[in-house]
Amino acid sequence: MEKIHIFIPNKSITPLSFPNKPTKFDCISSKRVNANSNNVSTTKPSIRKLIDSQLNQLCINGSLSEAVTILDSLAEQGCRVKPITYMNLLQSCIDKDCIFIGKELHSRIGLVENVNPFVETKLVSMYAKCGLLGMARKVFNEMSVRNLFTWSAMIGGCSRNKSWGEVVGLFYAMMRDGVLPDEFLLPKVLQACGKCRDLETGRLIHSMVIRRGMRWSKHLRNSIMAVYAKCGEMDCAKKIFDCMDERDSVAWNAMISGFCQNGEIGQAQKYFDAMQKDGVEPSLVTWNILISCYNQLGHCDLAIDLMRKMEWFGIAPDVYTWTSMISGFTQKGRISHALDLLKEMFLAGVEANNITIASAASACAALKSLSMGLEIHSIAVKMNLVDNVLVGNSLIDMYCKCGDLKAAQHIFDMMSERDVYSWNSIIGGYFQAGFCGKAHELFMKMQESDSPPNIITWNIMITGYMQSGAEDQALDLFKSIEKDGKTKRNAASWNSLISGFVQSGQKDKALQIFRNMQFCHILPNSVTILSILPVCANLVASKKVKEIHCFAVRRILVSELSVSNLLIDSYAKSGNLMYSKNIFNELSWKDAVSWNSMLSSYVLHGCSESALDLFYQMRKQGLQPNRGTFASILLAYGHAGMVDEGKSVFSCITKDYLVRQGMEHYSAMVYLLGRSGKLAEALDFIQSMPIEPNSSVWGALLTACRIHRNFGVAVLAGKRMLEFEPGNNITRHLLSQAYSLCGKFEPEGEKAVNKPIGQSWIERNNVVHTFVVGDQSNPYLDKLHSWLKRVAVNVKTHVSDNELYIEEEEKENTSSVHSEKLAFAFALIDPHNKPQILRIVKKLRMCRDCHDTAKYISMAYGCEIYLSDSNCLHHFKGGHCSCRDYW
Repeated sequence: MEKIHIFIPNKSITPLSFPNKPTKFDCISSKRVNANSNNVSTTKPSIRKLIDSQLNQLCINGSLSEAVTILDSLAEQGCRVKPITYMNLLQSCIDKDCIFIGKELHSRIGLVENVNPFVETKLVSMYAKCGLLGMARKVFNEMSVRNLFTWSAMIGGCSRNKSWGEVVGLFYAMMRDGVLPDEFLLPKVLQACGKCRDLETGRLIHSMVIRRGMRWSKHLRNSIMAVYAKCGEMDCAKKIFDCMDERDSVAWNAMISGFCQNGEIGQAQKYFDAMQKDGVEPSLVTWNILISCYNQLGHCDLAIDLMRKMEWFGIAPDVYTWTSMISGFTQKGRISHALDLLKEMFLAGVEANNITIASAASACAALKSLSMGLEIHSIAVKMNLVDNVLVGNSLIDMYCKCGDLKAAQHIFDMMSERDVYSWNSIIGGYFQAGFCGKAHELFMKMQESDSPPNIITWNIMITGYMQSGAEDQALDLFKSIEKDGKTKRNAASWNSLISGFVQSGQKDKALQIFRNMQFCHILPNSVTILSILPVCANLVASKKVKEIHCFAVRRILVSELSVSNLLIDSYAKSGNLMYSKNIFNELSWKDAVSWNSMLSSYVLHGCSESALDLFYQMRKQGLQPNRGTFASILLAYGHAGMVDEGKSVFSCITKDYLVRQGMEHYSAMVYLLGRSGKLAEALDFIQSMPIEPNSSVWGALLTACRIHRNFGVAVLAGKRMLEFEPGNNITRHLLSQAYSLCGKFEPEGEKAVNKPIGQSWIERNNVVHTFVVGDQSNPYLDKLHSWLKRVAVNVKTHVSDNELYIEEEEKENTSSVHSEKLAFAFALIDPHNKPQILRIVKKLRMCRDCHDTAKYISMAYGCEIYLSDSNCLHHFKGGHCSCRDYW
């Protein structure tokens, strides 16, 4: 934009005061009018003619600031300008984007001899096209008469400003005012309809065009078709498309874009191919539509193949293409690939825009790559994009996630304009770093800023306090959300509390919040279900899992694969394997999580054969096993006693499947070897591990030592476990027994201080009952003991094993019966109300005597017992247990 210099006379001038008498006009303002003398004395008509000529000449190649000076001189002489001359000046302001001069001209509108609607329309157009839509509206609203051109100017301004809703509103106001749009204005309104997905207005305009017999220009026909396509009415769009005698690239692009927006990528590709057969070469816009669609649907590899094909056709990717690819790979979690594309883009000489930089910063945030983030920041500085709100917000988020709060705060402080996302990002960053006080301080400042907190801000605060353990503050904030009457709690507000209590182990509070949420008529969403289901994934909450499943079905949330996958897992853990199988079999599409959830469910229930069959099905379908798959399969081989097969799978995890072996795989191998009694081989395996074994590996060995009664190796395993968990009283108790049973003296300082106390829970008639060893407060205790004594006699006749074992719990005596036995008695003591299935949760690992008792009860009473202890899910049926006596 040219520099504007305005020359103001020394003496004070009142622009709109006109002398009563004709006066001489001194043309000192322009060298073009001065001719050969400094003073030209003439009559008003000749002066006006001369001035009009001079002003018109300035419009062509002069400085507009001189025009303002001339107008001020006219005011002194009492002369006026023609409307056409004034309009030419305004048009020059539009052409040169001189809004400041435009305002000066507006203040001198009194010099126009006849301010007609055309003059006012040009004024509206000038403000609208120069970006001052508010001033355009003001002039527009003050007009007494508005013609088609006036409405067109105002609608055009709103369209350029992307105020699509206002465009549609102006269209209806125009119709009420009795002014009908023409074929040149309607495409702008139709564009707004498409952007707003306003199908009703689009249909109305389509009907109007037909009824009025308007000429169906190609542009108008394409615009109507585009509205139908963008609103998902592809059948209507196709009818218009098929009736076209000639289709240009705009028409093809509208159809392809419509199918893409509806997720019908196959149809989009079909039209893309047909376009070329019809002799219309796809433009860069066409390619970008398809590439963007593939990326949005998560098909990044197909999108990049399409981009390479586009290059082969001689069309160079533009910034939109590259940005779409970078954003697509970032959203897919393939961050390194996204950053490689960014480098390739710069090498290709394509200059990034604010969206590219923001996407790249988001990629660095996801990867937590501070070094790459610094490079992106440097590029943003060089391109003068740091002050862009979108870029600034992305950089704040990147620095926060990379742990550099000082840099994040610096960018936040330097931003000339901040929106609610700027505040939310920096507040969330401080919470992530554990600085709750600083986050609260910013939250208070935000309430006084131009961007007050929205519901996302409140939810960030609640989540932050919950994660830091400040539950009271979180609850206080939760209650304060709706005090101002402007902000309403949403499902995410409740989810923040639920997930917070779940993560802190307060399952009862999480369930209470979930119930309150339903009581307040807030519909839980998929996030709610995913947060609350793990709380119910145990044997005493099986009914709750069914309840949540029913709710998910009613709300059509089971269509979300993540919900169905978690239901498979939750039903298995609550003892309902059949429900897990049914959900898995009914899935129309299964991902790796689906298969792994079902595999782990079979393994949990001791169904090793079913797990192996499922693994073979998975491989037959060409699905790639991952870390979780192999962990489950190794456990299944161990449970089935298939040692050689398990070894074979372990050896090919990295070699054939390129999956890095993790601690879970080493632990599963120790379980496999230990279960088969190969303790020496298991110990050699541990000692030859390329990584340092953790407590789970040594725990698997200790379990094998317990079952196979190798107390010397048990001492070694127990000591190693204590190195990782020195405060674990259960391990200390086991180690103490191992020392005693192998005839060794226990070193000083290794004696267990507090012996573990058994505790069990059982659900009967929607009430969970708790039993604790040694608790004498139960009113039915004598009856329960009496029943158990009768059962114990029969158990001893079926079991002849009197050997000593390492157990987590102290041996029973007359006053301290193990808690699961009390639960058995409580459930079965009433001969008239014997349940077919018992579901019990136990805090410690079952002892062998209780295990034998459960096997006998399942056979003698014809019931099934699901008992989940600290190490295993036991399913007792017909005198047998799913663990096959190894737990």
